[in-house]
Amino acid sequence: MLAVLSKARNSDERRRLAGGGIGFCRRAAPAPYTLVLPRRPGRADRAMTRLSQYLLPTEKEPPADAEAISHKLMVRAGLIRQMGAGMWTWLPAGWRVHQRVVGIIREEMDAIGAREMLMPVLQPAEPWRKTGRIEIEELFKLTDRKGSELVLAMTHEEAVTFHIAQIVRSYRDLPLIVYHFQVKERDEPRPRAGVLRTREFVMKDSYSFDRDAAAGEQSYALHIDAYERIMQRTGLRFYRVEGDVGMMGGVGAHEYMAPCAAGEDEIVLGEGYAANSEVASASPDVEQRDGEYFRAGERLSVEPAIEIGNIFKLGTRYSEPLGAHYLDEHGNELPVWMASYGIGPARIVAAAVEQFADEHGISWPRALAPFALHLVALGRPGTPEREAAETLYETLERGGVDVLYDDRDAGAGEKFADAELLGCPLRLTVGRRSLESGEIEVQLRRGRREGPPLPLGAAPEELLRAVGELIESLP
Repeated sequence: MLAVLSKARNSDERRRLAGGGIGFCRRAAPAPYTLVLPRRPGRADRAMTRLSQYLLPTEKEPPADAEAISHKLMVRAGLIRQMGAGMWTWLPAGWRVHQRVVGIIREEMDAIGAREMLMPVLQPAEPWRKTGRIEIEELFKLTDRKGSELVLAMTHEEAVTFHIAQIVRSYRDLPLIVYHFQVKERDEPRPRAGVLRTREFVMKDSYSFDRDAAAGEQSYALHIDAYERIMQRTGLRFYRVEGDVGMMGGVGAHEYMAPCAAGEDEIVLGEGYAANSEVASASPDVEQRDGEYFRAGERLSVEPAIEIGNIFKLGTRYSEPLGAHYLDEHGNELPVWMASYGIGPARIVAAAVEQFADEHGISWPRALAPFALHLVALGRPGTPEREAAETLYETLERGGVDVLYDDRDAGAGEKFADAELLGCPLRLTVGRRSLESGEIEVQLRRGRREGPPLPLGAAPEELLRAVGELIESLP
């Protein structure tokens, strides 16, 4: 199947994407937003998105130790809560955003023929000892009651290669791509910046297995293509840069970087060139003078960025020590050629906050927002304006619109502040003024612009069509 998929792609484009050293920056086009969502019928499902019954503990002040914008705003907006150093709980609205990212990644992995699986976090230490990675300081190591040595996985190369060594026997079993979303554990010496540098996090890691380096390049190109689509759909500005293989080992790597002030990595950029600072510093083509980078006479720029994904050409780095071999068509035993591909949903979420936030709060890209629409009701229960808001909420819910309804007994100022802090792309407000004008007030969160008003007394079909068009128009 993968061979068919690789042939079906434009080969020139694939070679361009896979080529080393050529970085790119894209302002991603917004992904299509699905207005009608699958829902379980019944009153309980509709009541779930009433803010009076929702767990969204917003805060007026950020944590005292917070420096990154994403750390400050994700806590203030009630998306995450800290349990310990580098240990974070995703609250309901935050988890919705996280899972939006997961959904995008899953769709693009499936589209290249990858098969989803799940491997354990708790693993025997022996495979890690065979690959030499047992000595990594950040690897959590423990012993069970029987004295067996175990580790908490920070990546899953050892685990997946352990299985492939038992399953793959012939060249007919290749190529193969598998992936999973799994918790990773890392004994991080200095957790910081909220969910950007933690001791526990969810990562998508996929693994390709091929006959040789040439076939491996095709799987690598498929992932580059998939990763570009993922980044575009999330709405992030991003670069693909040359990276260092680091503790992963192998013969080459690329990183996906989202430029923002909170980034703890630096990327070096020029005409037809993009690399992380470590690679640029070691490159014979790049000269450093007085803290600046030059290449072929061009002064290169440097930007801070968040690493949101990385891909590695592993070669036989893991297949050799763990015995993952296959027989070719001539009966020769050869090592499986491997690559691994990681991407962090939490880092994509934080990068989106960093890139699009303003002084009032978060401004989500449409594809990642916890809710497409934030409905604010002004007026006390039992008043005509509240009844109008309730009717609108029922219409939106029945129409499948992904809506958060602020029906709390709170003042307008508090409701508007929380709406801007949470950052849903579209806000509708129904109050006394709506009854007088016959119109629903509309605010577009990006830029805090007033949108075209909607008719309060419109037929449900007309109203849903107008709301859908508004949502589709948003970045």
